Amino acid sequence: ETSTDPWVFRKQLQRSDKYYRPDATSLKTMRQRLREVHNSTLVEEIQSSPDYTLTVGNITFKLAEAHGFCWGVERAVAIAYESRRRYPDKTIWMTNEVIHNPTVNRNLEELGIRYIPRDAGNQKDFSVVSAGDVVILPAFGAAVKEMMELKRKGVTIVDTTCPWVSKVWSSVERHKKGEYTSIIHGKSKHEETIATSSFADK
Repeated sequence: ETSTDPWVFRKQLQRSDKYYRPDATSLKTMRQRLREVHNSTLVEEIQSSPDYTLTVGNITFKLAEAHGFCWGVERAVAIAYESRRRYPDKTIWMTNEVIHNPTVNRNLEELGIRYIPRDAGNQKDFSVVSAGDVVILPAFGAAVKEMMELKRKGVTIVDTTCPWVSKVWSSVERHKKGEYTSIIHGKSKHEETIATSSFADK
């Protein structure tokens, strides 16, 4: 029986056979494939210099030593790309942009991965999703009620939620048990804020 407690429900979902989150070995392979897709010879050339600079004529390019996707985003994108390889014949949906990057999201759409549409009231229309479909949760996570609806529909959930995001959810759960109030600093309509607040009691 599905629990109505958000934290218990999420744990039940993670143990179900309709939930996919890769192990460390699979993730390493996925990340390597991602680097091959998003490789830049120019960036490689700049990285090969000791001070991350490249001078062409009278123009000098400087590259930040730490640049590109953070590891949580890299992980989410790698899992999202891999979902097409893992489920080649399935209809695959995304609840939101996997990350806020137009190139990545366009690439996913070119792989035939679609967004769950929104109705006239700007609410997600889950009626398009059928049992047996695959649904990708973004790096920002998803609201508990959305995950419950997807589980009810019998879809396979590919969870790309950043571990740092789910760590915040753990804090919300811990505070809830202690009857503390969690204060979320973020945009009220952002996917991550909506997902995080869905783990609180009120």
